[in-house]
Amino acid sequence: MGFHIYRAKETELIEGCLRHDRQAQQQLYRLYAGKMYAVCCRYVKDRMEAEDVLVMAFTKIFERLSQFKGNGSFEGWIRRVMVNESLTYLRKNRNMYLETDIEAAALEPDYQKLENELEANDLMKLIETLPVGYRTVFNMYALDGYNHQEIAQQLGISENTSKSQLSRARAFLQKKLTELDHETIRKTN
Repeated sequence: MGFHIYRAKETELIEGCLRHDRQAQQQLYRLYAGKMYAVCCRYVKDRMEAEDVLVMAFTKIFERLSQFKGNGSFEGWIRRVMVNESLTYLRKNRNMYLETDIEAAALEPDYQKLENELEANDLMKLIETLPVGYRTVFNMYALDGYNHQEIAQQLGISENTSKSQLSRARAFLQKKLTELDHETIRKTN
């Protein structure tokens, strides 16, 4: 019952936004801004710039809301707009450097070493330390569910470069996790 009420409320908000109802637009913004700001921050490191991306993406959402046909979740559609706007921002500002070297990373991560206590916030902080190209591909693949073909198309790179970037991001994160693990062991001894 709760899901159907939520969908009805969401549909009502969408219809209000299509009528350019400012109150509906504000409610929609309040409903999704927090989650979508987090999405933008995963791609755009600077918090103020991520906020600008968020605002620009919501502007596009309100302008192009009629393009949402109800196939899939509305939140998923909004998330795609956020990711696309973040990528557009990175391209425009030339902050994104993607290596074209497809040499495989030397170490494949050992996911068994991840501690169960590792907080999501700690992992997000580690992801933020990735070089922009690695971070972008990692976010798109691991967190936003894009496949390598989609990533390659979005970023104008080859699928092999996307795979290489993901592999290098994982190796980088594994190295950082290992360093944290050693630091924790030193502190407890």
